[in-house]
Amino acid sequence: MSDGMVSSGWDVLDASHEALRTAVRAVPADGWHLPTPCAGWTVAQVFQHAVGDQIGYAAALTGEPGPDFNPFDPSGEMEGVDPAVFLEDALARAARAWAGVDRDAAEVPTPVPPHKMSPWSGSAACGLDAAVHAWDIAVATGRPSPLTPELARPLLKVAREIVEPLRPRGAYVAALVPEQGDDDVAVLLRYLGRDPRWSAS
Repeated sequence: MSDGMVSSGWDVLDASHEALRTAVRAVPADGWHLPTPCAGWTVAQVFQHAVGDQIGYAAALTGEPGPDFNPFDPSGEMEGVDPAVFLEDALARAARAWAGVDRDAAEVPTPVPPHKMSPWSGSAACGLDAAVHAWDIAVATGRPSPLTPELARPLLKVAREIVEPLRPRGAYVAALVPEQGDDDVAVLLRYLGRDPRWSAS
């Protein structure tokens, strides 16, 4: 965890937040318009979507207002936006919300179906959203993948809990066929409909 950053106390979520921070910090000033693995979306749009989703997870837990924009129709407009500040506000809101969760609770509210999950699964689902979009942004800007096998394994576990009901809604495209030699990161990405070898070129 970076100095001064808010920790949720949930390992998968905190590692996923750090992956997203790392990817966003590395976006060059002229990189926000670049295409991403999310068809039709630029780096800026994926970034805005990821920010909105973290606010949405926090709002589901706390009852506070959600994002003041539609994360599924991001503008891609970055004029006057400080990406680091915009991101950190959202990550801090999510981290604080998850830090306050009773780990012994049977279930907690989430913004994605089934809208109630175990505390671990809910926090990991929040992490999945941050981590996969960290990968989208990193590869779109020519940076190394921020995903590690150690992080991919628990993310795949929660992905298998939540992704299928989301595919018909367009949140995830169809899974890609696994290939021989895939590591844990590649298995996760293909399950989420992403080509591990994707590049903008």
